[in-house]
Amino acid sequence: MKAFSAIDAAVLPLDRSNVDTDAIIPKQYLKSIERTGFGVNLFDDWRYLDVGEPGQDCRQRRINPDFVLNRPQYKDAKILLARDNFACGSSREHAVWALMDYGFRVVIAPSFADIFYGNAGKNGLLAIRLDSAVVDELFGRCLRNSSYRLRVDLSGQTVADELDSWPFDIDSFLKRRLLSGLDEIDLILMHADDIRAYERRRIRQAPWLFQDGPNA
Repeated sequence: MKAFSAIDAAVLPLDRSNVDTDAIIPKQYLKSIERTGFGVNLFDDWRYLDVGEPGQDCRQRRINPDFVLNRPQYKDAKILLARDNFACGSSREHAVWALMDYGFRVVIAPSFADIFYGNAGKNGLLAIRLDSAVVDELFGRCLRNSSYRLRVDLSGQTVADELDSWPFDIDSFLKRRLLSGLDEIDLILMHADDIRAYERRRIRQAPWLFQDGPNA
């Protein structure tokens, strides 16, 4: 998992509440269990005017010019600003993979679906909850400035622009994992010697549990 410490980047304002995971990455693209290749189909039903299929060359598809993701000023955005209950719906990790594969490192919203929030942290996407009034203000600043940027500092737990700074809360263990770039497998492997020692001890204590054959 790629470590996260701080980022200064353009903000893409997705002014919609209750964006579900099927909108983030439609179900027909969920056949792969790889974590890459989903970015071209992020927000597929809103991003394109035609119906897409897995494996299709999206460069040949008809772009929806009215959808915010397709506007030239947001092509390098790495911070997604959203409304309440972002990523509700199913538990698919693909929603996080699609956002990250496209290039987003941070999503800011007043609230997230619990499963998505957990999946985000496990995959290195920083999901930040800010008060609705603060999010309203950020949307207003995005509308007044098409090149609006934010700096997100995970160590200091702040979101800031040139005028203001807003603190955010995050679980201390999740913060440590993101800063270190450690996923759950990495954390387990840190205790590999202890695990092997336990296995050897169990073999000595209960050898019959490890015997092959019909009575094993």
